Amino acid sequence: MQRVAQFGIAFGALGMVLTFMGLFPGVTGLEPARGIGTVQIVTILTGFTLLIIGALIYVKFTFYVGRTANLPQQIGVRLALTGILFAVMTGMADVVGFGSHMDTRAGPLFGALQAFGIIGSFAIASIGVLIYAVAGSFEDSGGSDKS
Repeated sequence: MQRVAQFGIAFGALGMVLTFMGLFPGVTGLEPARGIGTVQIVTILTGFTLLIIGALIYVKFTFYVGRTANLPQQIGVRLALTGILFAVMTGMADVVGFGSHMDTRAGPLFGALQAFGIIGSFAIASIGVLIYAVAGSFEDSGGSDKS
């Protein structure tokens, strides 16, 4: 199961790189345009999704191999996935059509409210991963009797 944990690390690292490229497109050699475009938002959200999923895979296959998740861990996974969903909904609000800036001639506007929503959703998803990591029992359930 060590290979699966390494896959989780690679997944998370790819997510960090994609998020970094979305936030700072000048790093890739592209000349950054004014404002934040749809491709940047999609890149940031894809990178963050890969980062959270990679973290969940890593924690599961490093600390809790062969164990079923208890209730707090299931809540942590659902909280992480809900944070990802809210980040996508918030980031793509104007593109999908339920945002506050509906002027299609100027393109989608990435405003302060969207930025706050994405950062808050990232924080919620990260807390979900932390809950999953901390809430499990680290003891060996191999049936050894100490009494």
